Amino acid sequence: MKETNKILSLILALAIALTLCVSIIGCDIADTQNDETEAPATTVADTTASDEETTEAANTVEKAGLWENATYLKDMTFGEGSKTVTVEVKAGDDKITFTVKTDKTKVGDALIEHNLIDGDESQYGLYVKKVNGIVADYDIDQSYWAFYINGEYAMSGVDTTDIDESAVYKLEYTK
Repeated sequence: MKETNKILSLILALAIALTLCVSIIGCDIADTQNDETEAPATTVADTTASDEETTEAANTVEKAGLWENATYLKDMTFGEGSKTVTVEVKAGDDKITFTVKTDKTKVGDALIEHNLIDGDESQYGLYVKKVNGIVADYDIDQSYWAFYINGEYAMSGVDTTDIDESAVYKLEYTK
């Protein structure tokens, strides 16, 4: 998985480098035109980057603050199964989305299957302490991971919630 992430990062870096080269070449061509004719400036936004590259760049967060220990810094897809679970992970002002394809029946099991969450078992079920490598521990700093289903605070735990493919789940770092 890490090798795949390195390859995807390299492809993104090459796409950005190519975009910058096209931009610079466009500026050089414009500068060689007759001084009386002012050519429009070429910017990175004017290049022909694909929608996929633009979306990917827009859904990337910096490895800083709460995200310093995060495992993933951009939207990711995991697994191969008959069900699809969409989970938004929000910490601070930043968020990314995980799409998990699984044969599991519970949201928590699908996330645990790909090491996306971790926590402690209690009499009430799984107490999620880590999501995407980001730790929230109420005993230390009164932070915790809130679990939402379609924008509403969940009335069940992530480990007891049946997968509903039409639902959007969210785990939000809360303090």
